[in-house]
Amino acid sequence: MLRLGEKIIVIADSLEQNLPIGQYGYIIAYDRNADSVFDYVIRVPKDNKHHYVPAEDIELESVLLEQEAERIEKEALIDYALSTKNEELFRKIMNGEPLEDAAVEANKEVQSREDFIKQVGLRAWI
Repeated sequence: MLRLGEKIIVIADSLEQNLPIGQYGYIIAYDRNADSVFDYVIRVPKDNKHHYVPAEDIELESVLLEQEAERIEKEALIDYALSTKNEELFRKIMNGEPLEDAAVEANKEVQSREDFIKQVGLRAWI
């Protein structure tokens, strides 16, 4: 159950009540009536209206931002794997294996201390 005052985004309109899909809103009340299909009362500031909504029609803003960040990270790793022609990394990403393991294996090459110092010196020279 979501807390009062949390920022949400309307993601669906399952009951076709002309909800502003994609708009921000805030949870202002719970609908405690057992006979009602609605779970929350939300306020959409842009429309200056209150709406009764079921729980599946709204999602927390933070959850949607996390999902978008994961999608962008996956796309960036796919682009990296394609540009470096790293077939193993590409297959791991496309098969849905954890991204942390794929990124660690992509950076498997370990430098010696002397090579690292040489590279730092070269970059400092430039």
